[in-house]
Amino acid sequence: MCVLAVLIAALIAWQFDFVNSVYFQDQLTHTGIVLNSAIISLFALGVLRIIWLLFSYAGEESAILRVIDNLEQGFKPLSEVPENRIITRRYRNMEQLFNNGMPINHSALASTLVASESTRNSFPKFINNILILSGVFGTIVALSIALVGASDLLESAVTMDGMGMVVHGMSTALSTTITAIACYVYFGYFYLKLTDVQTNLISTVEQITGNHFMPRFHIQTETVLHQFADLIRSLQELLGQMKNSQRSYEELAAEMRNSQSAFEDLETRIISALVDVHRTRIQPVNEEINDIKRLLRLGFRLPEES
Repeated sequence: MCVLAVLIAALIAWQFDFVNSVYFQDQLTHTGIVLNSAIISLFALGVLRIIWLLFSYAGEESAILRVIDNLEQGFKPLSEVPENRIITRRYRNMEQLFNNGMPINHSALASTLVASESTRNSFPKFINNILILSGVFGTIVALSIALVGASDLLESAVTMDGMGMVVHGMSTALSTTITAIACYVYFGYFYLKLTDVQTNLISTVEQITGNHFMPRFHIQTETVLHQFADLIRSLQELLGQMKNSQRSYEELAAEMRNSQSAFEDLETRIISALVDVHRTRIQPVNEEINDIKRLLRLGFRLPEES
């Protein structure tokens, strides 16, 4: 847009004499300047609106690219995405419908988005339709001035004011027609580009919705059956693991019972060994000590213990 504007400015500078003669030189009234100013004002307002919309859609495309990057990297879809973007509002609406248990109608969401975005282009569309009509209006007004001049020329053969008015009217008609056609061609091209950008943006939003958002929030019978089958297989595997664990616990309990029996046998053997030691070793020693005591008592003639 800027390059084309520079080229038009260069063309005007190159043909400045022609532009000056058509638009400004020897103008009997200010009608041409007023009409051309009105056409250019409408054109400028429309161009400013298109520029604003293009910048807005550039931000929307950046948000979409960010969402795609988040999905490819496994992050949350709206991570670091502004809340006032179209893709963000679409995700939030689907999330709210899903949380409320409402069915998600993709076609209804798409129709709502198209209607919402078409209202943003209403002013550029109005300017695009009115530009050529404004040129026609200027031509009609200028021809009316020329007719007035022709009428004066026919009434008076002495003065040349009527002829000047005719020439002025024809010049004004030419200037308004040129202005309207030039503005219409320039504005119409970028208006078409704006609609192309809008169409591409909406199609990208719907593609992301269908490929990535709908599987997150839309429940289908086939998907539920598939997930249920996976759940049953997981439960079967869990039951097998529980059976193996139970078998391991039973084997451990049997080993513990065997260990307890072994401990009891060992305890019995230790007690038997202690009894044998006491009978074979300790008891004879006690008897010998008693004999020694008796001999000492007899030798020293000690009294018997009571």
